[in-house]
Amino acid sequence: MRQELQSLPKGLAEDVSRNLVMVARLIDEDPEGAYAYSRIALRLASRVAAVREAAGFAAYANQKFSEALAEFRAARRMTGGVELWPVMADCERGLGRPEKALDMAGAPEVQKLDKAGQVEMRLVAAGARRDLDQLDAAIVTLQSPELASNSVQPWTARLRYAYADALLAAGREDEAREWFAKALESDKDGSTDASDRLAEMDGVEFVDAFDEDEDTNGDERGRTVAADADGTGTRDGDGEVAADVATDDVDDLDERDGNK
Repeated sequence: MRQELQSLPKGLAEDVSRNLVMVARLIDEDPEGAYAYSRIALRLASRVAAVREAAGFAAYANQKFSEALAEFRAARRMTGGVELWPVMADCERGLGRPEKALDMAGAPEVQKLDKAGQVEMRLVAAGARRDLDQLDAAIVTLQSPELASNSVQPWTARLRYAYADALLAAGREDEAREWFAKALESDKDGSTDASDRLAEMDGVEFVDAFDEDEDTNGDERGRTVAADADGTGTRDGDGEVAADVATDDVDDLDERDGNK
């Protein structure tokens, strides 16, 4: 990306890089803010592939799937790479076209992806199967050497989580609990809510109980744990590919600009 920005006038390159840095910093915690910065970068340098890619991820994070797909396609035309193929397929899911996502999962581009990209494509394909109410097919889609491996990779927790969630949707609760536990075991950076899902399956609900004592000074009581006989709770879905802005080069630019 730095080489792309070096093709711009110095002042413009600095302005673009600062906006891309803000996209990377905000995209997880403040997607709307990240989107606003991405639009500024896009107005400044729409012919830079990294800008189109960042704009795509910012739109994706805000569920603007049509816009995200257009930006990803533009970035891909500029670079000729296939790295964005899985997230492009997931945009098709977001647009209500799971069949198109499955077509992309079987395309020759998938064979050109690195291992991480192929796992992401598998997650998207399984999600598309679930969109079509094909639970058994989704489970089979996720069964792979990467799922069976004892080696923990950056994608391991999410892959195991998606498999557990599909098993649970299919009514295979014992197996689902086993795989949620495996997902938690491999989730070093908290990328899933596997611990919450396990607690839910065990009928445990975490409740904030702040009860004021009517006869004293209203002492604040701490967090309590209550058993939930129904085991109800909110579920996070089917392990969709998570959108992320590639930040390494952006951080390098940030260091250069003295913003860290």
